Amino acid sequence: MAQEPRIDVEINARTVESSLSPEQVQRVANALGDPGVWFATPPVPSSGTGEAATPDFVWDLVGDKPHRGHIATGRAHVYLAEEHSALARPLIFADGFNYGPSDLNAMWRHFNAPYEKGVPGLLDQLRMLGIDVVLLGFDQRQTYIQANAGVAVACVLRALAERRGDSPLVVGGASMGGLVTRYALALMESERVDHQTDKYFSYDTPHLGAWIPLVLQQLAYLHESLQPRHDGAGQAELIRSPAAQQLLWGWVESASYSGQVTASPLRMEFLDDLRRVGWFPMRPYKLGMANGTGDGLGPVLKPGTPVLDLGEGPLRLVARIQPNMGELRNVGAIGFGEPVWTSATSYVAAFDGAPGGTLDAFGGVADAMGLPIQDRFRGTCFVPSVSAVALARDPRQWQAELYTDLRELPKDDTFLDTFCCDTGNHPHGTVSKALVEWFVAQLAGW
Repeated sequence: MAQEPRIDVEINARTVESSLSPEQVQRVANALGDPGVWFATPPVPSSGTGEAATPDFVWDLVGDKPHRGHIATGRAHVYLAEEHSALARPLIFADGFNYGPSDLNAMWRHFNAPYEKGVPGLLDQLRMLGIDVVLLGFDQRQTYIQANAGVAVACVLRALAERRGDSPLVVGGASMGGLVTRYALALMESERVDHQTDKYFSYDTPHLGAWIPLVLQQLAYLHESLQPRHDGAGQAELIRSPAAQQLLWGWVESASYSGQVTASPLRMEFLDDLRRVGWFPMRPYKLGMANGTGDGLGPVLKPGTPVLDLGEGPLRLVARIQPNMGELRNVGAIGFGEPVWTSATSYVAAFDGAPGGTLDAFGGVADAMGLPIQDRFRGTCFVPSVSAVALARDPRQWQAELYTDLRELPKDDTFLDTFCCDTGNHPHGTVSKALVEWFVAQLAGW
């Protein structure tokens, strides 16, 4: 029987604060960097360049039903294809996971940035094919996926109402946006609402789950407890959010938690809801793109390697690349001479170095702390390739197949109809030549 993943934290007193003098507390807080929401920066190298196109229409959208009493809201920017005077062939492209409201102008700039000199960006290529692009954003990207799925349903219904003719829709999204639209389409089918969608697509979507290093989640909570925010969200606000809890395989609820590392109850509830509505929508042909490789080779990140190491003076603060399995493998420590807080994991796989779309997790934290960091350590796996291609596995389980070679995967071993992996393990959401050309080719005959 497989051992359950767990994390064990040792503190010399009930809290870290009570183990330290006020001066030491301030030194640790200062070392952890400036206040602000950790992991909330865009998980892409840039938001693109140039001006965003002016949308032909802007739709304000309200979710069709509440989830846990919350009705989500959002908006869509509609960009008509060349020579179109009205919506005719809509492609709905939903925004992904982050903190706060979507910036649809930034989304346009990012996904339309030229990936090759002299070649139009993805969104312009779609419009040249006669496809009307509808960028879908959410006012609270960090809220429940089911709530934002209500906004996606409203967007689909608005597109059908505005469309001239009977061309079917293409619906999908980037990152969490792919899960939001997956749930929305499946929900509509379960309620016998005709979404008239011919193709569904996901762009580096964590169908099986996503990963943020456990030690960095802990440090976010620890920073927040040592230097509370009184004028805004704290460092762990995004980790604590409903969407993060629903996305992450391993979610940590505090800096002092010890016990089994499991998914949040909100994730289990979301997966149950997905099962209830049909798991995936059945009508559309399902396309998937992964920002990671399909050859089973991830970034070279040796498990257990110290990445953040503040060892100057009496204060010591260390954070490590996730070790591979084993018992009580150290992932982090803070102390003045003797450790006052240590964290160790047991039976946790080497997620950080798995092939997949990467997140500038250690890099962003190092920048906040003002620490130098080698470029090769900045980004760790965020959406494993096996997750982005929806490997036919139970997402409730921690994946033992993170390094699977996907190049000759049997068709019935994925929940998608077809997929494309990138040529390297690129930052999550990166627009690459390989993915764009594959996606455009899939839609060229539509």
